[in-house]
Amino acid sequence: MLQYDENGMPKKSPFSLQLNLQKFGKATEEEKRQQDVMSESTTFFRDGMRRLFKNKLAVASIIVLAFVICVILVAPAIVPYGYAEIMSVEGKRDKTAKNLAPFTYSKNEQAFIDKGGTRFPHIFGTDEQCRDYFIRCVYGTRVSLVVGFFASIIVLIIGMIYGSIAGYTGGRTDMIMMRIVDIIYSLPDMLVIILLSVVLNTVLVFQSGSLLANLGANMISLFIVFGCLYWVGMARLIRAEILSIKENEYILAARSIGAKKGRIIRKHILPNCLSVIIISTALQIPSAIFTESYLSFVGLGVQAPMPSLGSLANAAREGLQSYPYKLVFPAIIICLIVLSLNLLGDGLRDAFDPKLKR
Repeated sequence: MLQYDENGMPKKSPFSLQLNLQKFGKATEEEKRQQDVMSESTTFFRDGMRRLFKNKLAVASIIVLAFVICVILVAPAIVPYGYAEIMSVEGKRDKTAKNLAPFTYSKNEQAFIDKGGTRFPHIFGTDEQCRDYFIRCVYGTRVSLVVGFFASIIVLIIGMIYGSIAGYTGGRTDMIMMRIVDIIYSLPDMLVIILLSVVLNTVLVFQSGSLLANLGANMISLFIVFGCLYWVGMARLIRAEILSIKENEYILAARSIGAKKGRIIRKHILPNCLSVIIISTALQIPSAIFTESYLSFVGLGVQAPMPSLGSLANAAREGLQSYPYKLVFPAIIICLIVLSLNLLGDGLRDAFDPKLKR
């Protein structure tokens, strides 16, 4: 027979294995109300972004990239010079504006200012052909960022489609597709870019003044190489992720109700690969920018007079002892962009990779 204490709680028998109810107390009204309050609903993307903004290095990288993007978008509307414009005063070419230091004027410009005229300052000085160096760095940064983002999109699309098909289909199809990837891995990308540049220069004829004519055959060959060769890493990552995901129970449930392969990949598999896709794409952008800068440095980049950060660094190398600042500016911009994108990619990996969640 149960015995009760003065609070009405049953006493525990010393030989009983039941819990001692005297160690527990009744919940207060406030505690009951707290249980009724549900936590805020969230999504995978929102939860990842919340963790991303707790990463100070990632936030600093976002601020730096946002500042660079704002400058390259706003500066051409403020600076009255063009990237290919040779300095002139009162309609005459200014031969004294060659290799000016930052925030200095040539003799003709200074005489024009003394007469009451106005002249926008050369923030980074001028180059050996009397062109404003700041606006050339701005357009060079534009080219590098556009190449990086578009190359990453090309790699993402081709790698995601190819890796999804290989990973989900499996069997002989997967083996054949992966052997093709191994063959592509063995191709020397630099040699392919050089060969494509030579062929496209003789085959393609661009309309003068068009965007393709400004970019040149070298940049078009670079995009082709990114589309043909650089997607294999993305394809392998997505394939490996799909090989582990497709064995889960919810994939079997989707198959059992008659869902088609394309729908299973789109609705069930790829959303669960989102962390790998975001991280790989973010880390591909600085790799593409560095590749473009390197190719422009060796003369396989954009068509002159369109500038690139690599071509500006290559041109500044000739006057390194006399004008070292001309190499410092594009080098610092490349370092800031690549470092910020790498830190942002690391932050995205920490935020969206489920294996790194604490």
